[in-house]
Amino acid sequence: MEHIEERSAPSGTGGEAGAASPVEAARSCLTRSSVCLMSPASVREHLGADDEAWARFAAHWDELGEDRYAAERGTRRLRRYGQFALTPATGELERLPHTPFVQPEDTNPLYEAVDRDFEPLTDTFAADPLLRPLFDLLAQAAAALDDAGRWIVKVHPFRVVATAGDEGNPTPEGRHRDGVTLVSSLLVNRENAVGGQSCVYTLDGRELLCTTLHRPGSLLMSDDRDSLHCVSPIRPMDITAPAYRDVLVTTLTAA
Repeated sequence: MEHIEERSAPSGTGGEAGAASPVEAARSCLTRSSVCLMSPASVREHLGADDEAWARFAAHWDELGEDRYAAERGTRRLRRYGQFALTPATGELERLPHTPFVQPEDTNPLYEAVDRDFEPLTDTFAADPLLRPLFDLLAQAAAALDDAGRWIVKVHPFRVVATAGDEGNPTPEGRHRDGVTLVSSLLVNRENAVGGQSCVYTLDGRELLCTTLHRPGSLLMSDDRDSLHCVSPIRPMDITAPAYRDVLVTTLTAA
């Protein structure tokens, strides 16, 4: 593993990788352990994201729409959704037409094979200069798992909100798969929040990693083909104000 955040991972899931670049270390870690956590410094350097660029990127989370499906489960979650096709050999990136989001069978116990219609990504979000280098980073990491000629990249900006009377649950479905090759979570921001521990498990329930993404730019990646993931609820530290957790979930599937 390229870097471990504030909480330690179980033994055998990795560590600093000597002279290897962060992306090379991520590839190695995914191959060995099916999960990798990249530090904010490594991620932001790869994206070329200074403080101004990051603030611009984070501002997109103020333009998300309500997730009525999560609301039916008692969680206030805001989100949008979009998808792209990326061809690594040529570098071609194509924004695909907007469609409902559907997860395959045997992946998500709440929503598998259900059409969920979310608001599309805004044009401003889709054109943000940080997205393309993020996709390239993820494609390089995913290449350790599958030699894909073309990746379908699905993009989910999320904001989970909690108040004194209502905790925010990022994954009301509990442990699940997304039915993709690589699943990633990039922490964009969090305010007044406690909780939100991200965990990745083997399919038979053995813990691979549990960590709380505290610092914007932390990037968690896992091999979705042979692992399950979930995030614990968040609550406000100061109960007089709401808490929120902003994350960009990006998945890659070999086309």
